[in-house]
Amino acid sequence: MSDKIETTGHLWDENLAELTNQPPGWWMLGLYSSLAFMIIYAILYPTIPLVTTYTKGIMGWTAVKEYKQDLASLDEIRSKYEAQLPSKSVAEILADEDLSQYVVRSAKVLFGDNCAACHGTGGAGNPSYPVLVDDDWLYGGAIDIIHQSITNGRKPMMPRMGMAGQELTEAEVDTLANTIHNGTVVSEPLYTSKGCVGCHTPQGTGMQAIGSADLTDKIWRFAAEDQLDGIKYTINHGVNDPSDPKTRNAEMPKFGGTKLSDTDIKKLAVYVHKLGGGQ
Repeated sequence: MSDKIETTGHLWDENLAELTNQPPGWWMLGLYSSLAFMIIYAILYPTIPLVTTYTKGIMGWTAVKEYKQDLASLDEIRSKYEAQLPSKSVAEILADEDLSQYVVRSAKVLFGDNCAACHGTGGAGNPSYPVLVDDDWLYGGAIDIIHQSITNGRKPMMPRMGMAGQELTEAEVDTLANTIHNGTVVSEPLYTSKGCVGCHTPQGTGMQAIGSADLTDKIWRFAAEDQLDGIKYTINHGVNDPSDPKTRNAEMPKFGGTKLSDTDIKKLAVYVHKLGGGQ
């Protein structure tokens, strides 16, 4: 190694030495700029934690203060819409395109917090819970009906028709279940003779007034891996039948009263209607 180059005296393997050359000017400029920025930032903003407090900076800025300012700005934008909701019916909100679009956006979180656990993200439905994005409604998809369902809840009841001591024998349950599964239930004499028409109508299309299912559309709420077995189970044990411990439990809780405000319920009703299945 040339003697003209100064080193710190550290030498490795007789060929690798630590030189005393200064860093490049651009690098030193970056270093000094960073130090200056750090000092200025520490003067302006909260920076250094102390024992019981911290340096607050001359700007008086805090993340919480900025959050509250942003929230106040957002509330100001929302206020012109929120002020209209208490005095308007759900039908009036739905008819106002600007207002209904606001409601849909603001109700997304409400739906996620209160409805998605059963009805799925976006209303696609979880197993054994109703889908909200199609046009198959047990009680009807009109906006006022949806509002009523959310407010008061729903608890339909289908009596068990099979098993020992009931209306249908095992063979009759099999026959009736097969015709329902095939979509030909109205042609089965058992459907009329055993009184199914009283709730599901002679056409098999169900009665929205009592929430009875349409047996002709092949849309199954209680879908099983084998849908035929699922239909048999419902016929045998019913839905919400207190006399059968194996009955299917299908109750939507009420959200009116203390659980949600009237305005929040209106928002959810419009949101559900706008999912695509409202009538």
